[in-house]
Amino acid sequence: MPFVNVKVTGGNEAPTIEQKKQIIDGITQLLVTVLNKNPATTMVIIDEVEMDNWGVAGKTTTERRLEAKK
Repeated sequence: MPFVNVKVTGGNEAPTIEQKKQIIDGITQLLVTVLNKNPATTMVIIDEVEMDNWGVAGKTTTERRLEAKK
């Protein structure tokens, strides 16, 4: 039973419901195609992480995005 956990930034950049459906379907189909897994037992979880709770190189994603706009 495959379990895939996808983490994405939330807030203004969160994927739409339609995008989430596409992610779940795409990952499921990939595991069916590549690993011959049963789609009925393939689990895909999408976690939305607020940008202030996601950090890279000592800075939050919010800070990094603001710096990129300068």
